[in-house]
Amino acid sequence: MSNHVAISKGNKLLNLVLTVLEIVAPVFILAGIGFGWVKLGFEYRLEFVTRLSMTLAVPCLIFTALVNTSLDPAALTTLTLASLVAYIAVSVITLGSVRLLRLHQGTFAAPLIFGNTGNLGLPLALFAFGETGFEYAVVVFAVMAIISFTFGIWLVAGAGSFTKVLKEPLVWATVLGAVFLWQGWTLPRVLDNTMGLIGQMAIPLMLITLGVAVARLTPSGIGRAVVLSLVKLAICIGCAWLAADWFALDKTAFGILVLQVATPVAVTSYMLAEKYGADAQSVAGLVVVSTVMSIGALPLLLAVLL
Repeated sequence: MSNHVAISKGNKLLNLVLTVLEIVAPVFILAGIGFGWVKLGFEYRLEFVTRLSMTLAVPCLIFTALVNTSLDPAALTTLTLASLVAYIAVSVITLGSVRLLRLHQGTFAAPLIFGNTGNLGLPLALFAFGETGFEYAVVVFAVMAIISFTFGIWLVAGAGSFTKVLKEPLVWATVLGAVFLWQGWTLPRVLDNTMGLIGQMAIPLMLITLGVAVARLTPSGIGRAVVLSLVKLAICIGCAWLAADWFALDKTAFGILVLQVATPVAVTSYMLAEKYGADAQSVAGLVVVSTVMSIGALPLLLAVLL
């Protein structure tokens, strides 16, 4: 009898491992394609593709996901509040840690608070939790984007940038999508199909671009980056887990919140550091190390959440 139990547990573990691999493999394979593309010397216009994604593809993706969602608006509201609480908790603990470790706030605070919820989080949510999980993930991504475009830029530049929020298409896509959802409005079929098709570009473009960006970075301070990446992962998972539990999120929303908040440092953190005169190479080290670390960390996290 004990042998049968052991075999059964072994089969369940094997099935779980295979399931997680099926989820994460396409994500990192696409990022690897971008990485290899650059290393082979092929041209990739990063600025153009990034602008295309963030100005057109991602807003269409967010808008259509909200307009066509079958989720209860009350559940989306609860997840929005849970996301806000999670990011506030992460911000408070991270800022305290940065001061305790005597690190430069303008360089390290924002990268340690905000993760790659777009390029990495949205695809993982879709593959791991399906369409329902993806619709939840869009909400967390939108909350993170609004906070990072205001508080996040203030941390790096020392000045507010609320006008930047008003210029971001993904913010307007979120607002309009929420209005359509609240009013129960729908789009004409032609427009819905067109925007849906444009939105489908977003996920492969974001993943390939992630690989390209990582390949072009010149990191420094790798040892410190390893330690800080582990600290970030622990703080983000802990805060998101507690927030999800406090708001009694259902299993899918719970998993999405933890997964999204736990994503590695985003390439946009490096771009902001370079733009506003922070230590961009140290941030590059965080991006590279935390992204590489996520290849092992995120599958383990998914194994727990699924």
